[in-house]
Amino acid sequence: MDEIRIRCPKCSWEPDGKPYWQCTCGHVWNTFATGARCPACHKVWEYTACIVTAGGCHARPPHLDWYEGLDGIVEKLKEEILATREVEV
Repeated sequence: MDEIRIRCPKCSWEPDGKPYWQCTCGHVWNTFATGARCPACHKVWEYTACIVTAGGCHARPPHLDWYEGLDGIVEKLKEEILATREVEV
Protein backbone atom coordinates (compact mmCIF):
# COMPACT_ATOMS: atom_id res chain seq x y z
CA MET A 1 0.00 0.00 0.00
CA ASP A 2 0.94 3.63 -0.38
CA GLU A 3 2.85 5.22 2.44
CA ILE A 4 0.89 7.54 4.71
CA ARG A 5 2.53 10.80 5.70
CA ILE A 6 1.23 12.75 8.70
CA ARG A 7 1.51 16.53 8.63
CA CYS A 8 -0.55 19.64 9.17
CA PRO A 9 -2.58 20.41 6.04
CA LYS A 10 -2.15 24.16 6.71
CA CYS A 11 1.59 24.55 7.39
CA SER A 12 3.05 21.06 6.72
CA TRP A 13 4.43 20.67 10.27
CA GLU A 14 5.11 16.98 10.95
CA PRO A 15 4.47 15.58 14.43
CA ASP A 16 7.50 13.98 16.06
CA GLY A 17 5.68 11.35 18.12
CA LYS A 18 5.68 13.28 21.38
CA PRO A 19 2.56 13.62 23.55
CA TYR A 20 1.44 17.19 22.79
CA TRP A 21 -2.35 16.75 22.83
CA GLN A 22 -4.44 16.94 25.99
CA CYS A 23 -7.95 15.56 26.29
CA THR A 24 -10.69 17.23 28.31
CA CYS A 25 -10.23 14.37 30.81
CA GLY A 26 -6.67 15.62 31.42
CA HIS A 27 -4.80 12.80 29.68
CA VAL A 28 -1.86 13.86 27.47
CA TRP A 29 -0.86 11.64 24.56
CA ASN A 30 0.23 11.47 20.92
CA THR A 31 -3.09 11.70 19.09
CA PHE A 32 -1.66 10.10 15.95
CA ALA A 33 -0.77 6.92 17.82
CA THR A 34 -4.47 6.32 18.47
CA GLY A 35 -6.27 7.89 15.51
CA ALA A 36 -7.42 10.82 17.69
CA ARG A 37 -8.99 8.60 20.37
CA CYS A 38 -7.99 9.41 23.94
CA PRO A 39 -6.58 6.23 25.48
CA ALA A 40 -7.86 7.23 28.92
CA CYS A 41 -11.53 8.12 28.34
CA HIS A 42 -11.91 6.97 24.69
CA LYS A 43 -13.22 10.31 23.42
CA VAL A 44 -12.63 10.64 19.67
CA TRP A 45 -11.47 14.05 18.52
CA GLU A 46 -12.70 15.28 15.14
CA TYR A 47 -10.17 18.15 14.97
CA THR A 48 -6.46 18.14 15.82
CA ALA A 49 -4.49 21.23 16.79
CA CYS A 50 -1.19 21.99 15.12
CA ILE A 51 1.29 22.56 17.95
CA VAL A 52 2.89 26.03 17.89
CA THR A 53 5.47 25.23 20.58
CA ALA A 54 6.78 22.36 18.44
CA GLY A 55 6.99 24.42 15.26
CA GLY A 56 3.40 24.27 14.02
CA CYS A 57 0.87 26.95 13.14
CA HIS A 58 -1.92 26.45 15.73
CA ALA A 59 -4.54 25.58 13.08
CA ARG A 60 -7.22 23.02 14.07
CA PRO A 61 -7.97 21.08 10.88
CA PRO A 62 -10.02 17.86 10.85
CA HIS A 63 -7.93 14.97 12.16
CA LEU A 64 -8.27 12.91 8.97
CA ASP A 65 -6.92 15.82 6.90
CA TRP A 66 -3.52 15.30 8.55
CA TYR A 67 -3.01 11.95 6.80
CA GLU A 68 -1.55 12.31 3.31
CA GLY A 69 -1.92 9.24 1.16
CA LEU A 70 -5.25 8.05 2.56
CA ASP A 71 -7.11 8.87 -0.66
CA GLY A 72 -4.85 6.56 -2.66
CA ILE A 73 -5.22 3.76 -0.14
CA VAL A 74 -9.00 4.07 -0.08
CA GLU A 75 -9.19 4.03 -3.89
CA LYS A 76 -6.95 0.97 -4.07
CA LEU A 77 -9.04 -0.87 -1.47
CA LYS A 78 -12.25 -0.02 -3.33
CA GLU A 79 -10.76 -1.39 -6.56
CA GLU A 80 -9.72 -4.60 -4.77
CA ILE A 81 -13.19 -5.02 -3.28
CA LEU A 82 -14.88 -4.47 -6.62
CA ALA A 83 -12.49 -6.91 -8.33
CA THR A 84 -13.26 -9.53 -5.65
CA ARG A 85 -17.00 -9.07 -6.17
CA GLU A 86 -16.64 -9.50 -9.93
CA VAL A 87 -14.72 -12.76 -9.45
CA GLU A 88 -17.34 -14.09 -7.00
CA VAL A 89 -20.25 -13.39 -9.38
